[in-house]
Amino acid sequence: MTQTQPAETIPQPRHAPVAAPTAGQPYEYRRSPLVEPDWTRFPGWRHVTRDQWESAQWQRVNCVKNIKQLHAVLGDTVDESFYADLEADQQALATMSMLVPPQMINTMVPHAPLTTTALLADPIRRYMIPVASDRRTDWPSHPYASRDSLHEHDMWVAEGLTHRYPTKVLAELLSTCPQYCGHCTRMDLVGNSTPAVDKLKLTLKPVDRYDAHITYLKAHPGVRDVVVSGGDVANVPWRNLESYLMRLLEIETIRDVRLATKALMGLPQHWLQPDVVEGLERVARTAARRGVNLAIHTHVNHAQSLTPLVAKAAQTALDVGVRDVRNQGVLMRGVNATAPDLLDLCFALQGEAGILPYYFYMCDMIPNAEHWRVPVWHAQQLQHDIMGYLPGYATPRIVCDVPFVGKRWVHMLTDYDRERGISYWTKNYRTSIESADLEALNKRYAYYDPIDTLPAAGQQWWHEHRDD
Repeated sequence: MTQTQPAETIPQPRHAPVAAPTAGQPYEYRRSPLVEPDWTRFPGWRHVTRDQWESAQWQRVNCVKNIKQLHAVLGDTVDESFYADLEADQQALATMSMLVPPQMINTMVPHAPLTTTALLADPIRRYMIPVASDRRTDWPSHPYASRDSLHEHDMWVAEGLTHRYPTKVLAELLSTCPQYCGHCTRMDLVGNSTPAVDKLKLTLKPVDRYDAHITYLKAHPGVRDVVVSGGDVANVPWRNLESYLMRLLEIETIRDVRLATKALMGLPQHWLQPDVVEGLERVARTAARRGVNLAIHTHVNHAQSLTPLVAKAAQTALDVGVRDVRNQGVLMRGVNATAPDLLDLCFALQGEAGILPYYFYMCDMIPNAEHWRVPVWHAQQLQHDIMGYLPGYATPRIVCDVPFVGKRWVHMLTDYDRERGISYWTKNYRTSIESADLEALNKRYAYYDPIDTLPAAGQQWWHEHRDD
């Protein structure tokens, strides 16, 4: 008879271990597929069809340009106090006139009841439709704020052509956009005049302006990179834009061309029009054949702005041969100046929309922008806090665009007076207005934090010196 063998005994601890509590991560990733919000939730768009919504012409015709039109869209979902607040801003403080496509309004308060409180708190509203109560009353503008804070107009080598960096130029083809952002760094030129700002005007006919750009670039072979902007290139009639781009591609020394368009996000319907798609493919094929890198740079500041239509527009550009679609956002208090907001946006850009997170700029020192701006130390902390979550190639750099210097990573300062909020920066090249300045590379250039973010002693110092 076979004896049954005893089962193997597994030694047991005298006391079962207790699971240690987990601390968790500062940021927890959760995938969020893109959704097109239901535009029919707005009283004014209750009967708008999908065909209408996806029409670029319908979007442009129905852009909100004034308070009356906004009221027609929102109806009585928000209180009259909101419209009064907006009117006060438009009449005294706004540096940009109102122009908001339906696509952008539809990303405001996308998944909750539309109320006055919800709209006031919404991050897209905060920079697209600013109201007077948003802005600071103690320091609405920094004492060193200026309407052309980056001195781009001073560096024009032809009308609309800024030559700031040795190998790169900015080509402003026109002074309009499909949408006007409250924080626009080119508020001195772009858009309609407001009670607060009498805008500069481009004076040349477009054909003469473009000819001047091409002439300059042919005569300066050291320039290899052209950012084609404005305004927004989506407002240039396609045949004119394609002609300009093809002329750029004929210049042997041009190796990079970047199209700057917030409309990829704000009016994706434009970039999905058949004539635009077909024309972009012709340009992309020509660029590839000539070994030129063609990219689109867009401007998304919050994950709410990303919808399936935006992703489709970005993917279509890639499909027809554009090498990269990249995002350049702007850090703004009340919009995106937290690590979770930035990470949510970057994961949505890179993982859901096929757009590469590239830069986040500190908001520039323009008038009436102090409520948006963040101090340098805050930007440095944000750069620290977003590291390690995203793929390295999709981890954006946070940069400070220092007047007379240019873009600098926020940790590149040479000195920093935290009490008075003054950082100092150096540079390694001369701009087009410094060719005769032998000391340009030996100077330190100042940048200023928002005064309300300073310690009490620093704020007091500025109060005592505000008229210096």
